[in-house]
Amino acid sequence: MSGNTKIRWGWLKGMYIYTIVLSGFLGLGILVVPEVIKTKFPWPVEEPTAFGIIGSVYVAFGLLSILGLRSPLKFVPVLLMQLCYKLVWFVGVLIPLLVTARFPSYAISMVIIFITFIIGDLIAIPFRYVFAKSSNQ
Repeated sequence: MSGNTKIRWGWLKGMYIYTIVLSGFLGLGILVVPEVIKTKFPWPVEEPTAFGIIGSVYVAFGLLSILGLRSPLKFVPVLLMQLCYKLVWFVGVLIPLLVTARFPSYAISMVIIFITFIIGDLIAIPFRYVFAKSSNQ
């Protein structure tokens, strides 16, 4: 790691904790008590296997974030993946829904949560470190 790379350790660990709490526990809820989650979040979920995949991915993010608390830089790809899929969702799903005036009101909470993750990840991820050339190459 180069000496001029600034690592925001507090933000980095904070994003792992945020991911554990929001993604991990939401995913666990989706897998363990899906009917409760469906009533708390009015998402139209007709396909249980797709809903289960979402839950599984969220639990995986939560579990990997626990490891990220121990080794923050080794697990930065978890935060990068999270940032990427949320940005792709904004561009590929949200914007087309807004443009065609088909944005569902139940998705407002998801947009707000995604924005908090995107902003937090953009602050926390040490991009210079991530994209720096390794001396082992």
